[in-house]
Amino acid sequence: MGWPLRMFQKEGYYFVTSRCFQGRLLLRPSAEVNEVVGGVLARAVQQSAGTIRLYAFTFASNHFHLLVWARGAALAGFMQYLRTNLSKKVGKLVDWSGGFWERRYSAEPVLDDTALVGRLRYVLAHGVKEGLVERSAEWPGLTCLPQLLGPARRVFQWFNWTKRWSKRGSEDLAGEGRFAREWAEPVELELARLPCWEGLKEEQRQRAVRGMVEQVEAEARTRGTPVLGARAVNAQHPHTRPEHLKRSPRPLGHASTRQALKELREQYRAFVAAFREAAVRWRRGDFLACFPPFAFPPRVVPTQVL
Repeated sequence: MGWPLRMFQKEGYYFVTSRCFQGRLLLRPSAEVNEVVGGVLARAVQQSAGTIRLYAFTFASNHFHLLVWARGAALAGFMQYLRTNLSKKVGKLVDWSGGFWERRYSAEPVLDDTALVGRLRYVLAHGVKEGLVERSAEWPGLTCLPQLLGPARRVFQWFNWTKRWSKRGSEDLAGEGRFAREWAEPVELELARLPCWEGLKEEQRQRAVRGMVEQVEAEARTRGTPVLGARAVNAQHPHTRPEHLKRSPRPLGHASTRQALKELREQYRAFVAAFREAAVRWRRGDFLACFPPFAFPPRVVPTQVL
């Protein structure tokens, strides 16, 4: 069965999720993994040249979430760059050479301010709602919480393997690993402000974030379930495959009203119908067929001549 068609807006907000292969803990937090992940994420945002804005992120042991704004189909290139570099660099750190990602990432449109705040709360709840840590600040993986409660900019190291490759065969390269400081370049990762919070002062935004976190932690305490703890999280082997994975249907989008979701569903149906009609013509050799905006034509396999 093929993947659902992905519909991009002229510009819009998306909640993005990507899971590791078989749910393995390949992103298991450590100081080295966090630094590499932060550098790759910062570099990916930098490479997007203003077509991507990052509002929130959290990296769990076997998946990650992003809250972004994207122009047109820019999210496709951004995610390709991000996931490719994460798989190569984190894969090298954790000694994993196979497929790194389980399937295609999901990118669900976020349609209004209330839904944006709700997705931010979901990101901040990670680690606590899963019973991994008691407090959001205790999560040992990379998260946007420190930037939401402090300076919006944070500096990571981007390990420039192209630079290392250019010096292959040099005597100076002897003994220098892929993550040596010689190849490290500082890169800034900056969070954008939620549009609905633009009019708030910094202190007010931080108070809103702390309020969300306190609510999440209070709800977790009422459940009374045991907590794994940051030390146990760090002690897990990254190749571990969980016995059970939590899976739920991915929504078409996020909105605070049923009407907004209904309109999105109708828009998506029209998009799919237009795409399929153009695809039929495309496969028949009519390469002037008009696809919906920001859609990628299907790959055409040439007919083999015997």
